[in-house]
Amino acid sequence: MNKENVVEQTKLAFEFIQKLYFEVSYLIKEVEGLLYEEQERFIIGRPSGYGINTRSSTGLEPFGVSLWPMRKMAVLFVAEEMTKLSRGQTFTRFTSDPKVIYLRIVLDEPKLTEPMIYVGVLYNFEGKRFEKAEQVMGQMEYNETRIFTGSDLIDYEDGYVKFQGRIFTVNLYDINSSEDISTKIIVPVLKIYREL
Repeated sequence: MNKENVVEQTKLAFEFIQKLYFEVSYLIKEVEGLLYEEQERFIIGRPSGYGINTRSSTGLEPFGVSLWPMRKMAVLFVAEEMTKLSRGQTFTRFTSDPKVIYLRIVLDEPKLTEPMIYVGVLYNFEGKRFEKAEQVMGQMEYNETRIFTGSDLIDYEDGYVKFQGRIFTVNLYDINSSEDISTKIIVPVLKIYREL
């Protein structure tokens, strides 16, 4: 392959990834908007501002380099009355016995056949060193193999936090419209949320 072809392929690869990230952000914002319209008036959890949670690294070790492109990202949504918004962050204390809606998008991992969305409800939080639901998000990314075991139930405990959850998956590319978001994500996750 000549230099011009490599340059063009590099440009196309970055354009594709950027478009994919934009589409994922639109999906998250659509879920946010639909959940805010519900009676609980869910808002997006903000551990350190309006953004996604991801495990990332800038290290030059082979493991670190593999984390440069975001392959997995997550957000949580909490009923407005269960959290406090201050200086661009939400504070959803365990003392209010919160339930939160969890949305995780996995674009790539070794055994994945196609991009997936993990959706569910996290609940029964007990803090050991953590005090709020927003702190759990990074912990979940670092301990994903212990949390996401293939079961639709989560029962997790470490030295920082203990919590439970109910999760289901949806193929990312099966979501093609607002109606798909509503019927495949919003309706089923609200059913779980309201049953707990």
